[in-house]
Amino acid sequence: MTGFQPLMLPTLSERRFSNADWLFERKLDGMRALAARDAGRPQLWSRNERRLDERFPELIEALDELGGPQFVADGEIVAFDGNMMSFARLQERIHLTGAARIAATGVDVYYYVFDLLSYDGNDLTRLPLRERKRILREAFDFTDPLRFTSHRNTEGEAFFQDACKRGWEGLIAKRAKSQYRPGRSKDWLKFKCVRDQEFVVGGFTDPQGSRRGFGALLVGYHEGPGRLRYAGKVGTGYNERTLRTLRERMNALAQDQSPFDDPVNERSAHWIHPDLVVQVGFSEWTADGMLRHPRYQGERPDKPADDVTRETI
Repeated sequence: MTGFQPLMLPTLSERRFSNADWLFERKLDGMRALAARDAGRPQLWSRNERRLDERFPELIEALDELGGPQFVADGEIVAFDGNMMSFARLQERIHLTGAARIAATGVDVYYYVFDLLSYDGNDLTRLPLRERKRILREAFDFTDPLRFTSHRNTEGEAFFQDACKRGWEGLIAKRAKSQYRPGRSKDWLKFKCVRDQEFVVGGFTDPQGSRRGFGALLVGYHEGPGRLRYAGKVGTGYNERTLRTLRERMNALAQDQSPFDDPVNERSAHWIHPDLVVQVGFSEWTADGMLRHPRYQGERPDKPADDVTRETI
């Protein structure tokens, strides 16, 4: 229990509730990360089992100084724009390594820890969540950039309304007695204030006018083994740097055939191998399964493309 572990994942829910058997945490707007240490140097792992140590050296230093000799902790790396968590700000350094390049961004990051899978050689995954969080609070010296993820008890509906008024992403509701079990679970539920989710990029269109890079991303989601369903094109939300870097990344993934199971009626479409995952905000799903008013929010290198499905209740 000191290396990478598959993560426990929440299930989307439209049913808000209050219950003394549940606790409610803020839905963090960043990159999920597992921290692990076995006597040596701490390690940071993304959800898709990629090492993040060189991208976030200040977090490694903090875990080295403020954590114990053996632990596996679950949390999320976030950045801020003023007082608000900002996934867009995190994007500015999400691929960068090297102290000088990281410092040049001016983006500070924080690691919000919300669960503890093991500590001091003891497996904690079978303990109730409330007990794991009690041990977690005492296991680390929570000083920036290491932060404890607080929670509220019972009053989920009032907390959700407050979260949306504050402009948060939403809440995560967790059954207080739940064990830590890898994979999607109904013991953890997502209450979203906004509509967004991850999508797989299967292609792109040519830029028009003075725009460079590409016109729109062609995105979809998996529905069963080997079936990539088309969900529409995403043409807004990019800056010049994003247009350039995404085009370079997509050029390296180019292929001749469409990866989508559905027909895509785009004359200027270019196809890529479906490895690239992005986060997209949108207003709603249309009756024919397309995204309405989609907007690019950022790349998700921490999410495996094969795991991207349409979020349902």
